Amino acid sequence: MRKRFESITLKEKFKTLYKWLYPGIGIKRWIGVIGLGVILIAIAYNNLQSEEYPILKILDIISLLSGIIILTLGIRRINRSLISVFIPTSKDNELVDMLYHMKQIGRGPKVVAVGGGTGLSMLLSGLKEFTSNITAIVTVADSGGSSGRLRQQFDILPPGDIRNCLVALADAPALMRDLFQFRFDQNSEFAGHSFGNLFITVMTQLTGDFEKAIKETSKVLALRGRVVPSTLNNVSLVASFQDGSITEGEDKIPQVNLPIDKVFLKPTQSPATPEAVKAIEEAEVIVLGPGSLYTSIIPNLLIKEITDNIVASEAIKVYVCNIMTQPGETTGYTVSDHVKAIVEHSHPRIFDYCIVNSGSIPEAVLRRYALENAYPVVCDIDKIKKMGYTVIAEELAVSDDLVRHDPIKLAKIILGLMEEI
Repeated sequence: MRKRFESITLKEKFKTLYKWLYPGIGIKRWIGVIGLGVILIAIAYNNLQSEEYPILKILDIISLLSGIIILTLGIRRINRSLISVFIPTSKDNELVDMLYHMKQIGRGPKVVAVGGGTGLSMLLSGLKEFTSNITAIVTVADSGGSSGRLRQQFDILPPGDIRNCLVALADAPALMRDLFQFRFDQNSEFAGHSFGNLFITVMTQLTGDFEKAIKETSKVLALRGRVVPSTLNNVSLVASFQDGSITEGEDKIPQVNLPIDKVFLKPTQSPATPEAVKAIEEAEVIVLGPGSLYTSIIPNLLIKEITDNIVASEAIKVYVCNIMTQPGETTGYTVSDHVKAIVEHSHPRIFDYCIVNSGSIPEAVLRRYALENAYPVVCDIDKIKKMGYTVIAEELAVSDDLVRHDPIKLAKIILGLMEEI
């Protein structure tokens, strides 16, 4: 029985090998070319060991060089035939550049980015150009919009911030990224939902596990890095205001439009995901923000394991402050106010460097923001330095419809800190 099984296995192996010789694959001729090259090299090498006449040695050297050229050509053409299956339109120079770039970013530093929302996704889009060793630790306290509705309807963790980060790290074609960000219009039954949120919801239903759904979605988008939720608990964000009132729900907190005293999670004791903890322990650089102070960054730091591990880490720890204030959340805040809020909710050694924008913003853009009661965050650098933090002030603002950080410039500044140590 065993011999029969071995003979079947051997037969299958020969059958698989024979498939490479099927017509139309474009492999047979180049196998023949490689074979010819090997024969020429072998004969020439053998003759060079025994030939005594100089004229024959010259012919053998020519034969040896010809064999090497033919062998190289054959290998190159087989590689091109195989690669064209996966990258049909690539040219040789593009392929070399692509392979070199992928190798370089694969050797990049291990970076952990903590936050949520569009701020974190913007940072990730810059970091992925320099390293693929990125872990985005994302808050799951979102309770508004499409995420909030899916959360209530299907009892899953909110997919919105996760989706934004997945798309930001994606190495998939632009059309695939656009597909995941596509939002159905108001006349549809799916009004307000994004395709990516629905996709993650379906994957959660199929796999029965939100974490596994993220991993499978990551494969679809060919991520340069990974995205992990800060906790798998179905947490809710609660804020207490300076007037003593309390509001529950991440989306409702800014609507109250009162100065925030403190935020906390419900339930309060929520364990961090093991992947998040491990990523922090192995990180060379840890970045907090940019992003909504109370509803994107701080919710992650309310998870004790995450804060404790960041504080204990010997990595470079950076906080990137927002460029503009956020109505109902950080109205009237300076950079030092942002820093103070983070420290009060976590630990004084949660970061060492604070990156702020020192660049100007066009007046027309400022007027548009002022209509929503949003203004540039005042950089009170001396106060931050007195608190014991190193301030890096750079012209980082870029503005079209929205004011945001220049992702490439920001990534270069953050990763450049490694060279200063």
